[in-house]
Amino acid sequence: MAMQYIDVTGKTEAEAVEKALGQLGLERDDVSVEILERAKSGFLGLGSSPAKVRVTYETAEEDPAPAPREIPEEKEVSPQRVEKQEAPRGERRRERKPREKREQPGEKKAEQQRAAVPAAAPVDLGEEAGDEKAQQIRTFLTGLLEHMDSAAAIKIYQPEKDRYKVYLEGEKMGQLIGRRGETLDAIQQLTNYAVNRDRDKRVRIHVDAENYREKREQSLEHLARKVAAKVVKYRKSVTLEPMNAYERHVIHTALQDVEHVTTFSTGTEPNRRVVVSYEK
Repeated sequence: MAMQYIDVTGKTEAEAVEKALGQLGLERDDVSVEILERAKSGFLGLGSSPAKVRVTYETAEEDPAPAPREIPEEKEVSPQRVEKQEAPRGERRRERKPREKREQPGEKKAEQQRAAVPAAAPVDLGEEAGDEKAQQIRTFLTGLLEHMDSAAAIKIYQPEKDRYKVYLEGEKMGQLIGRRGETLDAIQQLTNYAVNRDRDKRVRIHVDAENYREKREQSLEHLARKVAAKVVKYRKSVTLEPMNAYERHVIHTALQDVEHVTTFSTGTEPNRRVVVSYEK
């Protein structure tokens, strides 16, 4: 196997990464990303510049794939400029048929993977909790979900003393999970604050939806092992995408006993990242 990379630009770092993945037909876990230039908005559209990232991936040495060309940032054309671009005299204007949208290389693969993922099975941890704290949790979440226009069912369990696990079940759980679980984290923080406010003895409340946290943890552990293997093979550090404190903890824990690999965090919230580094 050999390492290759492409440099791609986009209005944002995320857009540039998506362009690269679509061009390569790969998933985010299959590549490592290095930000070369961050996007700048400028002032009133002046002085703005696109983001530029370098996406590194593996290819077979015996049949290396040609390095794709860099995708230029789309440029906006002003109406005044369009008016000046008149067709030459005597040239007949032909009506152009709209081009059919081509399917990106990564779209079909991503769709197949989504279809292959089975629906999350209902959580069954025995009898639901019905004590005073559980009632407070249920009352708060019911009101919060009403404000969020969600009809999710609330299941509350108490696996151990002073610790509660809450599962939200129903349709359209994506709006409660949010991008990378940000909405779910906010719901959990609000619930902990509301129930523990003005109380000396605090309880821990864990909120999940469609087993998102367990699946996310498994995905992060898989990513950690994959990146660690590349770090050991090429003896080169890899910086992961920004993660919250919980996700960074999963990466650190997954690699704490891996030989020749060390991890540390760098940057400031919300762009704090884990660096996986080679250690002799």
